Amino acid sequence: MDGGFREWLASLNRREALLLGVLVLAVLGAGGMWYVRSLPQPLRIRAPTPAPTHATAPPTVTVHVAGMVRRPGVYELQEGDRVLDAIEAAGGPRRGGDLGGLNLAAVLVDAQQVVVPERGAAEPAAGTAPPASGSAPAGQLVNVNTATPAELEALPGIGPVLAESIVAYREEHGPFASIDQLEDVSGIGPVTLEEIRDLVTL
Repeated sequence: MDGGFREWLASLNRREALLLGVLVLAVLGAGGMWYVRSLPQPLRIRAPTPAPTHATAPPTVTVHVAGMVRRPGVYELQEGDRVLDAIEAAGGPRRGGDLGGLNLAAVLVDAQQVVVPERGAAEPAAGTAPPASGSAPAGQLVNVNTATPAELEALPGIGPVLAESIVAYREEHGPFASIDQLEDVSGIGPVTLEEIRDLVTL
């Protein structure tokens, strides 16, 4: 059979031999492509994209800044801020405010009251203690008949408006005859009166 195949090849002219060679190359090429495609392809696995993380807001503290500052009120500051930061948030001290008795480097705590006293006035517990409850220590009672608005603001529940109302009431009606008479001041109700009863005097 091999001899017959050789004789058949030998009988081909040049053109037929060339066509046969092209046909053989085409068959081999197709077979090679089929083989390559039949090989197992590597599986590509993409790593999942990590979800964006949102920065957590730093914890805050809420403090009441009162007394001789430009904008008395309640302010929210970051945990770790100092008494000085609270005073600056309230616009800084007013003229006549005395910072000498305050620990400006003290770290603020939530619900703290920072009081900037008037120069020459009695300072309520250095002005940096949290709101007091119960009786005030002896010698630190606020005289409602002589106290300045800044000293009255150091009392719990008494802001700038109520402090001015107390002063206006005693200027119009004369000195308070009793602590209960404070309830006659517009804006002071039974609850506020009980909060300050043990902290004031006549």
